[in-house]
Amino acid sequence: MTTEATTPKALSIDEDTVLAQIAATLRELPDAGLEDAEISRETLFHDDLELESIDLVTLAGLLREHYGERVNLALFIADLELDEIIALTVGQLADYVTASLRATEES
Repeated sequence: MTTEATTPKALSIDEDTVLAQIAATLRELPDAGLEDAEISRETLFHDDLELESIDLVTLAGLLREHYGERVNLALFIADLELDEIIALTVGQLADYVTASLRATEES
């Protein structure tokens, strides 16, 4: 028996599920060398993962493939100052994705 709570759409709004999906997506980035990386909410994109801007572009595309138009990483990053981008954590991105998904569910 399948319930609404077990559908992928419903699960995608859970913070832990979103964080796990982002971590899995980061590990799949081509040429980033993150296959075995420990990724948590506190992981910094710049200092810990050493991602280049092209990696963020690739990540944005992968997130869009997974979540559709509901999540726009480019728009999120465009609103940040340079020092905020450098200090960006995986948890902050997960919070943004979760909020975006919830906003589209409520509308």
